Amino acid sequence: MQDQTKIIDPVNEVLPTGKLFILGLQHVLVMYAGAIAVPLILGRALKLSPDQVTALISADLFVCGLVTLIQSLGVGKLFGIRLPVMMGVTFASLGPMVAIANANPTLAGAQSIFGAIIGAGVVAIFIAPVMSKLLRFFPPIVTGSIILVIGVSLMPVGINWIFGIPTGLTAPLTIDPDHVLWLKQMATLAALDNPIPDMPSTLFASASQLNPNYAPILNVSISAFVLVIVLVISKFFKGFLGNISVLVGIIAGSAVAAFYGQMHFTQIASAKWFDLVMPFQFGMPIFDPILIATMSIVMVVVMIESAGMFLALGEMTNKKLSTQDLARGLRVDGLGTLIGGIFNVFPYTSFSQNIGLVGISGVKSRYVCVAGGVILMAMGLIPKLAAIAESTPTFVLGGAGLVMFGMVATTGIRILSSVDFKTNRNNSLIIAVALGFGMIPTIAPKFMIWMPHAIHPLIDSGILLASIAAIFLNLFFNGVKSSEEAAKEAAENTHGSE
Repeated sequence: MQDQTKIIDPVNEVLPTGKLFILGLQHVLVMYAGAIAVPLILGRALKLSPDQVTALISADLFVCGLVTLIQSLGVGKLFGIRLPVMMGVTFASLGPMVAIANANPTLAGAQSIFGAIIGAGVVAIFIAPVMSKLLRFFPPIVTGSIILVIGVSLMPVGINWIFGIPTGLTAPLTIDPDHVLWLKQMATLAALDNPIPDMPSTLFASASQLNPNYAPILNVSISAFVLVIVLVISKFFKGFLGNISVLVGIIAGSAVAAFYGQMHFTQIASAKWFDLVMPFQFGMPIFDPILIATMSIVMVVVMIESAGMFLALGEMTNKKLSTQDLARGLRVDGLGTLIGGIFNVFPYTSFSQNIGLVGISGVKSRYVCVAGGVILMAMGLIPKLAAIAESTPTFVLGGAGLVMFGMVATTGIRILSSVDFKTNRNNSLIIAVALGFGMIPTIAPKFMIWMPHAIHPLIDSGILLASIAAIFLNLFFNGVKSSEEAAKEAAENTHGSE
């Protein structure tokens, strides 16, 4: 008699509703801190109002959920890997976006960013089928170098969160008001035909007085407290609580900041309980070809990393992935980025920490991530939740940012640990030069002042400079491997970095 008990495919298993909700919420909590970090960083770089930053966070959470549903459930024959994947904002895009924002911290800057994102999303959708061939050009030495540069480039952001932005109200030095008064008096005397030469129009008082708003001890102490909380939880707790150590640290730091009157709740009280997320809420995008090219390069790197994550996840779930499967998954990176640009948010990719959670929890059902996607969409429609995140003081985020951005650099180091340095000394040269190129915009931000203005946005990205250097130096010293070898290496590399 044939056994009627069928073996259920763990990837396609539909768990009870209660379990789906709890496990889906766990995935959301693991990625939440990373998901809201980018809109917070970019919103402040663009000098958006609190209401606008709240809207940015809401839209980001909503699109995170929507793209997760497309990836995990699948849409037709072209989109969706149909594995337990959570989609979130890629930190790889943060460097170029912050550079654009710093150059033009206005709504026009935001519109240029979203135009570049839409353009890069379209490019990514079309190149997804050929990414398996491009894997050859992005071995671990290239991807590891790029991710290392991304992490190191982001570290100043986290450090400035702790002590204060080095310009504006929190600059280390401020102008002495007595100097300003003296200059005004001299200007008045010069205007009265006194024997005083006319003041040069470019003569201004220089900042020379220590600014009490820079690096106040209370703010730095709270940042240190957040960092200690994250480290202690990571040391003594494993599993679920260990995975959300950053989020717990931010919550604890916010509580301390609120106790000392450093966190304000006006924005939370005035935020709506429910509101729709609308496309083009910051105006129509501006399409700049150079910015689109820059973001497209970033998307190529992102998709290479996604391919490695998919291959590793295929191993974890015992699913052998074909090139068609990979293409469907990578198309969602492009489609998610396109949708993100339309809703005035960001490029999206598979979150590696959630892939690690699949291995830790042992739950392989893609419907758990579907539940997580639904939860994220619901959170995006509740502006009060976004307002809570927006109200978090920058110095609280600084303690966590030090960990988050450092972990990005650490991921690059982990990937580079698989590179052969013993028998191939040229690999050290590749990393050294790529890292050096990547640091140019950080160390010497005005290095391009005598170069054509049209290429400034392109070369202002350390990530792009590092990418170009790593790719061409690797080709020069090592050549390229076959597509099959590259795919296998990507899977082993991603799996090992979790």
